[in-house]
Amino acid sequence: MNDAPKPDLSKAAGLMVASAMCFALMTIAVRLVSQSLPVLETAFWRNLAGFLVAIPFVLRVHRQVPRTSQLGKYFIRCAVGILSMYCIFWSIAHLPLAQAVSISYSSALFVTIAAALFLGEVVRIRRWMAVIAGFIGVLILVRPFSHAFEIGALVAVMAALLNAAVSIQLKQLTKIDDPYTVVFYTYLFWVGMSLWPALPEWQWPSGVTWLQIAALGLFGTGGQLLWTRAMQLGEVSALSPISFLQLPLVTLFGWMWFAEQVDGYTLLGAAIILGANAYIAHREATLARQARSDKPSQSVTPVT
Repeated sequence: MNDAPKPDLSKAAGLMVASAMCFALMTIAVRLVSQSLPVLETAFWRNLAGFLVAIPFVLRVHRQVPRTSQLGKYFIRCAVGILSMYCIFWSIAHLPLAQAVSISYSSALFVTIAAALFLGEVVRIRRWMAVIAGFIGVLILVRPFSHAFEIGALVAVMAALLNAAVSIQLKQLTKIDDPYTVVFYTYLFWVGMSLWPALPEWQWPSGVTWLQIAALGLFGTGGQLLWTRAMQLGEVSALSPISFLQLPLVTLFGWMWFAEQVDGYTLLGAAIILGANAYIAHREATLARQARSDKPSQSVTPVT
């Protein structure tokens, strides 16, 4: 008889919806702050505000500053993460929001490739087909051979590539440290790393910009914590499609606040990328369940 607690799917789904809402609102806050401050400074304030929001949650769990033996790995992870943040913040500030967010979802495609190359994961034909389909969606969004092509779209692609590298490093860090330790040291490094590049063009915020900065930290860190908790309660394959709610929310907010319109190419490219992501998440969850059910003496090659 199996007495293991069953996943709380309804609660996990609710947390994921709340997480998607937070990330959508954070995206709007990035656009608003970047209208008053340089992108590099916007990244610094996002990190500082996020760090201040995260500290109470970290201390509630650890009761003191958490310790780690992986400071060198954190430095590398955070350096790559800062570059990714600069790229995504720039794309949010300069590209249509729906396009910027849609391209950011291609990070999962790069993660699959990196996992095969650097982590030794076996990726078979069906997942490779999903990756290829996802990149076709990226090409539809970027449209490199048409008059609609903007060089800035490549910045969003670079953000997705760098974020994939961060995700691979995150998998390695969480083998030893718990999520709250990872959040603490990530923000600690990010605050320091993002301060000095912002200083040459520094402008002190004023008026409503302070509220927008507070929203950056609140919604950004809140979204991360809600996402982490949702993943603890539910399964990736069930929750990942819910996280895609961020895209229609951002599209709606972009229309409401910035009068942005969405064309058919953006809708088609986004649909292909999200579909590829959903399939990859489903296959990874299936293989993870299969690995847990296999006996230690078995040596079964995952079928994908």
